Amino acid sequence: MIIAKTVRSRASISSFIRQTLHTHFVVALESNRTVALSYEQKRQGAFARIDACDLPEHHPVQGWIKGLDFPVLLHRQVFTNKDGSTGTLYLACSDLTCDGPTLEAIYQKRWNVETFHKTLQSHAALAKSPTKRERTQSNHCFMALYAAGRLESLRIKHRLNHVALRSRLYLKAIRCAFDELQRLKTA
Repeated sequence: MIIAKTVRSRASISSFIRQTLHTHFVVALESNRTVALSYEQKRQGAFARIDACDLPEHHPVQGWIKGLDFPVLLHRQVFTNKDGSTGTLYLACSDLTCDGPTLEAIYQKRWNVETFHKTLQSHAALAKSPTKRERTQSNHCFMALYAAGRLESLRIKHRLNHVALRSRLYLKAIRCAFDELQRLKTA
């Protein structure tokens, strides 16, 4: 099953995944995405915003997304953030046999992938490669993957998130540089 980030007007991508690759997908829908909750509404072109539809909370319903020619499961997940506020996530799945908890579990796996991508891009500087040649680009990619692995192992060992770990490393490096500068001044 393919887990995509967010669908806005990517109906052709969804069709490609489902009809050409013959696999299922789970995607997050923007709250203004238009859907029809019955085939009759789809035929009449009576699409409504998904946030205006009365979807049950943990029970997906079959519906149609505007621009797709096959039905999907539409699912509304309400969650509570760490600060106590609530949020709503709308999911669509092409596998009509899934239930609500399965959809939520599949989509939750996406966050691990997002964390890894953020580590590669931000913390391991994969996107900041100044290289031009294939050999140096492949070396940079390898070292970025290695750095991401090392950061992850340090994160687990010290029970810190990536930002706190990176801040601690920078602070230590700046302190060492400052101490060396003080030694050079006195010499």
